[in-house]
Amino acid sequence: MTAIGTPGPVSLDLDGRTALVTGAAGGIGRACALRLAAAGATVRAVDRDAEGLARLVTDHPNGARGRIEPCPLDLTDLDAAERIADGTDLLVNNAGRQLVRPIVEFPPEVFHEVLTVMLEAPFRLLRGALPQMYARGWGRVINISSVHGLRASPFKSAYVAAKHGLEGLSKTAALEGAPHGVTSNCVNPGYVRTPLVERQLADQAAAHGIPEERVLAEILLADSALKRLIEPAEVAEAVAYLCTPQASFVTGTSLALDGGWTAH
Repeated sequence: MTAIGTPGPVSLDLDGRTALVTGAAGGIGRACALRLAAAGATVRAVDRDAEGLARLVTDHPNGARGRIEPCPLDLTDLDAAERIADGTDLLVNNAGRQLVRPIVEFPPEVFHEVLTVMLEAPFRLLRGALPQMYARGWGRVINISSVHGLRASPFKSAYVAAKHGLEGLSKTAALEGAPHGVTSNCVNPGYVRTPLVERQLADQAAAHGIPEERVLAEILLADSALKRLIEPAEVAEAVAYLCTPQASFVTGTSLALDGGWTAH
């Protein structure tokens, strides 16, 4: 039997396009920034981690078609977020925060911060980006949601609330953007091999009183038919697909990369 190789990247040409990726210093955001720049886009890489952005620029291959512009920014500065999105053709809302606590122990100020970064900031970024997209008659809004935008889990009230809200925001943007050639979709990965998930292992272990290795097998991947973490590059490739001409009729939907979680 012939082995099936790893599929190659989708064909994508973003020459002349300007993309903005939030949470670009690591994990999914980093993978998306590198993938879109490889396709020819000028990528505004937004993150509060200036050192991480510097590493991202260094790791962008010499001679690549596009380029990466580091844009250090804390997304709780909502006015600045709206300004930095002006003039973009492609918006990837990816930045996220997480804290695992029961509702009765969840700090209200952290709940507020999570909703600000993961829901209100995407709204403000849309306000900044959509006028350019509408004027050009082309735009792509891709919201990195989560399986938790489709399903809830205990101890993650802020994250689940933010992702569910992002799903609604994305659908509203799809309906408003359709007459202007703008699509808006969510990408919904399960647990991705990122620093955020690695921190969750420790938090969940403390919350449940079990070792981290049991958290991965018995809690994080309990509802996944595929028993592995998804890689950031796999999520970035789904983002790339949604930017292709072949995906121009895909809007207002949620693309689940959840290993079968939502098949239950």
